[in-house]
Amino acid sequence: MSDSTQGMLAIDIGNTNIHFGFWQNNSWALSWRARTVPDKMPDEYAVLLRNFLSDADLGYRAISGVIIGSVVPALTPSFVELVENYIKQTPVVVTNQTPMGIKIAIDQPEQAGADRLVNAAAVVALYGAPAIVIDFGTATTFDVVSRDGAYSGGAIAPGIGIAHDALVSRTAKLHKIDLVPPPSPIGTNTIHAMQSGIFWGYVALVEGLVTRIKTAMNDTDIKVIATGGLAPLFNQHTTMIDTIAPELTLDGLRVIYELNRKR
Repeated sequence: MSDSTQGMLAIDIGNTNIHFGFWQNNSWALSWRARTVPDKMPDEYAVLLRNFLSDADLGYRAISGVIIGSVVPALTPSFVELVENYIKQTPVVVTNQTPMGIKIAIDQPEQAGADRLVNAAAVVALYGAPAIVIDFGTATTFDVVSRDGAYSGGAIAPGIGIAHDALVSRTAKLHKIDLVPPPSPIGTNTIHAMQSGIFWGYVALVEGLVTRIKTAMNDTDIKVIATGGLAPLFNQHTTMIDTIAPELTLDGLRVIYELNRKR
């Protein structure tokens, strides 16, 4: 198989979804997601991966290298086993010890989620620093990169989906709603009141935290990069976000893979 038909497989293991990306010919030729199931066997995920590849007329032999970023410790060894047994390679597994082109300037680097470090690495490589990364995932995270390219920490809030589910599960008369802005911040019925509190509440959370973080950074011209499924929706309703980067975490894994391959 020629080099032009081979590519790198990035695996981003999140709490809700596992995001696979196949990097080929300088672009993400394939990108797909599967539900995160911590007790699923490596062989089961191998079948999913094989099916995704076969739909694009590819097989395991098309994969020239693999990198894994995981925030689900129970699944990390399962995917290492999958890669070793089926793809016949040793993957790069991102930890705080992995060279990634940034400094880690927090109190306990081993506690930082791989996704947060990967996002920071992507921003430094692709957008420059200083920057704030907002990731609208299971949690809504705010990650800070200083002007000298150091990951400096940030903030973690419950994701908007978690807040929605918690509100519904803890109240007798409130039911699930669409997470969209209501006609007015002043809800004149229960659905619109919930949408106002949840959606506009999260817009206010984003704007308030970004403002406070920028003040704490004591810097100017700070880029704000957003990623995650709800990033485009929030971007329509706030001026705080400068750039939407849908594949930011995959791009970070790619950047880290290339850095470690050269080493």
